Amino acid sequence: MFTGLVEEIGVVAELNPHDETGGTSLTIALPPSSTLLEGAALGDSISVNGVCLTATQLDTANRQPSFKVGIAPETLRLTNLGDLQPGSPVNLERAVRADTRMGGHFVQGHVDGTATIASVVPDGNALTVRLAPAAATLLRYVVRKGYVALDGTSLTVTRVDDGEGWFEVMLIAYTQAKVVLARKKAGDSVNLEVDVLAKYAEKSMAGYLGAQAEALARPMLEEMVQNLVAQAMGGHS
Repeated sequence: MFTGLVEEIGVVAELNPHDETGGTSLTIALPPSSTLLEGAALGDSISVNGVCLTATQLDTANRQPSFKVGIAPETLRLTNLGDLQPGSPVNLERAVRADTRMGGHFVQGHVDGTATIASVVPDGNALTVRLAPAAATLLRYVVRKGYVALDGTSLTVTRVDDGEGWFEVMLIAYTQAKVVLARKKAGDSVNLEVDVLAKYAEKSMAGYLGAQAEALARPMLEEMVQNLVAQAMGGHS
């Protein structure tokens, strides 16, 4: 579990599609002053651009610390991690602890899909970013003033247009200096995780309505039939 408050921006050192395990691995280099790996252990969860990944190698002995994570095929299909190049900046966040302040929102690190940046428009010293999800069905979980995680950054939705298939978020000046999204431009992709609470609410309502569907529908159908019979009898009188 994460908060969506980015701790640090790292840089891709290597994306190896054929590592020693036969899979894909990603090595991230950190600034020399980084404290991200202090107290870290192999197997810890680290969010990389909003994707919860397991640390398989930690290197804190060198001047520039780094860590390696493995990427599963399903993760490559759902996220933009496979498009990363050496030198690409990435948002990083360690998993929350029990005493962590929840300044953002509950972010699982389980990306639902990608979204494409449609536009980036200055608004005073802020930036309004419009995004179109690759899967339009994800918009049903996106509501004005609700939360989304973009590349792991917890942001508040400012506008939604279901008909045109987009939503907007705003980056204040402070956030622009702390996250990767502010460096991106129209046409770039981001990892999108919608609010898990919205998905739980949808499933709960679907289950409730499914169980109640017959009970709710029967009175309406009976009334419709009675009205049709009354109209027919009235027409023959």
